[in-house]
Amino acid sequence: MPVIDTQATGINIKNMIKARGFKIADVQRRCGFNTPQAIFKWMRGDAVPTIDNMVIIAEMFGVTIDEIIVVKMI
Repeated sequence: MPVIDTQATGINIKNMIKARGFKIADVQRRCGFNTPQAIFKWMRGDAVPTIDNMVIIAEMFGVTIDEIIVVKMI
């Protein structure tokens, strides 16, 4: 059964932020968060972005949602 690999997805998000020259604050502002805590949770793999936020960061990074999410089989 396919499931989202939250750890690998978080690493992917972290690498995309860095590779594209964004700061955590840039993602925070674009997603409308008051604090960066949710983004840190994504990067640690403790949580994944909601669909709405996934659409926002995919557009921000110039990728598709499929390029952000890492799926594993269990």
